Amino acid sequence: MFAKVFIRKEIVPLTLAKFTSIYFIFVGILIAIVAVLPFMFPTEQLFVKNFWVLFGFMAGITYIAYMLVDIGIKRDPEVGVMAIMGSIAVKMIFCMAFVLVYSIKAKGQGLLFALNFFSVYLLFTAFEIYCLLRNLRHQNLK
Repeated sequence: MFAKVFIRKEIVPLTLAKFTSIYFIFVGILIAIVAVLPFMFPTEQLFVKNFWVLFGFMAGITYIAYMLVDIGIKRDPEVGVMAIMGSIAVKMIFCMAFVLVYSIKAKGQGLLFALNFFSVYLLFTAFEIYCLLRNLRHQNLK
């Protein structure tokens, strides 16, 4: 009887409203970390000149990609994987275009930009994948 209580855990699907609230908390935590880092390392240049443009772009494109996946999964759960793959492809194409435009406009800080871009990209992508897997886990239990 004791084992039965802990084996079956109810997993609630992540609605768009709940994702939005969790997402804004995540973005707020990232903003706080980015705001504190220059004070912790005052002699080092940690971020490119237009870091907030990069951050805002990644935050926006991640939210749009998740919305597209959520719409695709709700419309037809069988095609949910294709919606996920499509949103990842669209996100990657827009990110490559952003890198191209930024590298043409800003000269000189290539390594710093690459470190900033990939760290922000990986953080947002990891968060998005965690939320998508949470929804897919709910579908597998049905």
